[in-house]
Amino acid sequence: MKPAMMEYYAPTGLDEAATLLAEAAADGGKVIAGGQSLIPMMNFRLVRPPVLIDLGGVAELTSMEVTGSHLSLGAMVTTATVASSSLVRRDWPLLAHAATWVGHDQIRNRGTVGGSVVHADPSAEMPAAMLLADARLEVRSATGSRTVDAADFFWGYMSTALEEDEILVRLSLEIPPPGTRWGFREFAQRHGDFAEAGAACLLPPGGRPRVVAFGAADRPFRAAETESALAADPAADAETLRRAVSRDAEQAGVADRAKIRLLAAMVLRAAAMARD
Repeated sequence: MKPAMMEYYAPTGLDEAATLLAEAAADGGKVIAGGQSLIPMMNFRLVRPPVLIDLGGVAELTSMEVTGSHLSLGAMVTTATVASSSLVRRDWPLLAHAATWVGHDQIRNRGTVGGSVVHADPSAEMPAAMLLADARLEVRSATGSRTVDAADFFWGYMSTALEEDEILVRLSLEIPPPGTRWGFREFAQRHGDFAEAGAACLLPPGGRPRVVAFGAADRPFRAAETESALAADPAADAETLRRAVSRDAEQAGVADRAKIRLLAAMVLRAAAMARD
């Protein structure tokens, strides 16, 4: 199928894009980043935006730099860039590794970090990575800008704190301290498919472990019970971690016991990778 008829705009600046969206948002206008999620939905006519605002020409959204103790990513940075960047590999290797799990080469070359985060598929890698990183998300509208913590951004299945007239501009991730160990694992039926369950783990030296689970609930979630188990005993045995993951999953609304077992297996593998 083909998308419904629409008006198409290709702004070259962020202010121009925000102004266009302010005028179109009330009628269902949308911005498009890499289009790897929105275009298929438009082709199937699941969404029919009367106005489409292409952010591909907004150069200020493609920057990537280290500012002080933070890695700053423009929302239009592609996942392929994240996966291959020596800067990301040096300062946030888990993020670079997670990006390699996103779809296939064609999808990573077009799909953007910001687009994945805004789409908020609960099985996607980039939202999970942002939650793990305690990222801060800068969003902009025609009337101003604000910053949202990743913990407050994901509201539910493909639902976020982003208002209809707002554009995600930048993602800021605090760089983990030297010596931080990490692990990332996910399971999918076929390479490139969305994960049925996945986990990411950070073990900072002298700090509280961070564990995020994804693919099982309506959004990625911090596994607080699992984090506490690892904080109490970094070498916690498999059964202890399985029980902790089960409690975390139930608190996140996961009722399927098979899904919880699969999620526990991914957490165990991510933790083992971090501890090796």
